[in-house]
Amino acid sequence: MILINMCAAITLAQGQDKTLDNAERMLNLATATQPLVVYDTVNAPPKEVWKAYATTEGIKSWMVAEGTIDLRIGGLMRTSYTKGSDLKGPDVIENKIISFDPERMLAMQCVRTPNNFPFKKAILDVWTVLYFDAVGTDKTKVTCRTIGFDGTQESTNLRLFFMRGNKMEMDELVKHFGKK
Repeated sequence: MILINMCAAITLAQGQDKTLDNAERMLNLATATQPLVVYDTVNAPPKEVWKAYATTEGIKSWMVAEGTIDLRIGGLMRTSYTKGSDLKGPDVIENKIISFDPERMLAMQCVRTPNNFPFKKAILDVWTVLYFDAVGTDKTKVTCRTIGFDGTQESTNLRLFFMRGNKMEMDELVKHFGKK
């Protein structure tokens, strides 16, 4: 998802060809236009998981060093992994809120990346939808669908970038709320 740890993911992207085996390369090419889906279950009710994604305090508690979110259609989530960032410089990621259904769904699209982000054209064509589904009374299944990949080389590389980055982010969310 676009909410991934961009610094870690950029590092992964720069070294991705060295770490992929042939099966992983072939799978990525075969699914190059398919939505990328990552999901897990966290130890918290949907209301708490929603707050972790949809409030300034929430995103700063587990996802980023600095950030703000203006939760409205067309509002922006501005984030940075740089402590003390003013959220205006070359390290900033901006995601525009496309749609949301409180405590159930949040959709956004990246409109600004850090200067060193390697997939600047392809990122403009994808968007991410997060779903929050109650599992009993105290757990939430979070599903992240990144959509809009077109099969070009840059888009295929972006998909691989998010395949790893979205998994890293989901792991951090699970860790934030404790073990499953």
